[in-house]
Amino acid sequence: MAKREPSINTENFTAVQLMEVDSCSRCGECVKWCPTYDASGKDPGLAPRDKILRWGEFMKKSYGLRARLFGPKEIPEEEIEKFKDDLYGCTTCGMCATVCESAINTVELWESMRANLVKRGNGPFGKQAAFLKLLKEYKNPYMADNKDRTNWFPEDVRIEEKAEILYYGGCTAELRQRKLALATTRVLNKLGIKFTMLGEDEICCGSVLVRTGQYFFDDVAKKYAQKNIDNIVAKGAKIVLYACAGCYRTSLIDWPRLTGKELPFKVVHIAEFLQELIEQGKIEWEKSIDKKVTYHDPCHLGRHVGVYDPPRAVIEAIPGVELIEMDRTRENQRCCGAGGGVKAGIPDLALGVAKTRVEDALATKADILSSSCPFCKRNLCDGRDAIGAKELEVEDIIVMVAEAMGIDLSDTPE
Repeated sequence: MAKREPSINTENFTAVQLMEVDSCSRCGECVKWCPTYDASGKDPGLAPRDKILRWGEFMKKSYGLRARLFGPKEIPEEEIEKFKDDLYGCTTCGMCATVCESAINTVELWESMRANLVKRGNGPFGKQAAFLKLLKEYKNPYMADNKDRTNWFPEDVRIEEKAEILYYGGCTAELRQRKLALATTRVLNKLGIKFTMLGEDEICCGSVLVRTGQYFFDDVAKKYAQKNIDNIVAKGAKIVLYACAGCYRTSLIDWPRLTGKELPFKVVHIAEFLQELIEQGKIEWEKSIDKKVTYHDPCHLGRHVGVYDPPRAVIEAIPGVELIEMDRTRENQRCCGAGGGVKAGIPDLALGVAKTRVEDALATKADILSSSCPFCKRNLCDGRDAIGAKELEVEDIIVMVAEAMGIDLSDTPE
């Protein structure tokens, strides 16, 4: 009698990741820090430790000693579906990796699990399944005409046809949070920095596909990464600036993985760029912002890449600003709740995490909750509105810089 096929397989996992599944010490430290576990009312299914242990049990039933001797033990489909649901209740923020006693790279592990299950036919979750179709049809997840990426810029914005510096705006800023995109371009213009943009040739960076385990479908993520790279090179760019932490992380880490090549240009977040200019004395401030500001570290800029000091250096350089840190900050900061596809797939959970983060900010008595990612701003604004904290302003660093430089943004189109 032929042995039953395993219910799951090891596809998409590296040898190290398979060992990481077995290396969990069950200490539970990750459970104490997980933002979605906390916001869910402590749903045990969302606990990072328990997801690892459950996958470990799946592996034993499929490939353990008993499975080798007597054949794999069948895993009920409803059990795998429940695991999938819990796996997608994660923003892939990386907090669990930060506190893991066994140094498990959980962000990569969760993404490998998601891709594995998607290939099996389980996942992604809810509206996340629409990402692939939207990117194929519109080249962005917002169903917007890709021509609208930069054709709304006021006439005063000067964008070169080619330049050594290129500003990669990203879908959210160019199509939904245009004040941020306009602020970035006008700041660069006022500093006399010549830059170019991709305009309608810019394609979604692919973050939504990578984070939700859909990057392999028709090689869309790989094709889009390579197309963006080719278009950037065609513009003559040697430095690519990002004001979006998600696009920054995806370009820096995921594009080389997807394409199998090193990037032919330098990836720089706008906060890093501005910090260097401030240190060189090249920014002239025209206005004092006499407010207390607290800063939220985007997961993709902070824990994923390690950029913590530049945003704070920029904030502290703005005249009149007093920087006040929240209790959980830097590598221990609480996620905004939007990442990992949670905003699209489980919006109530994303809102729950955002509300908690806004409460962290309110505890500092700050006037402004700032960040350096448009997607963080979007969800933090939703969290602020949900708890009725209208007195708290939520704003991106680059917008504050523009204001302090005397730049008018009141003509930002909708």
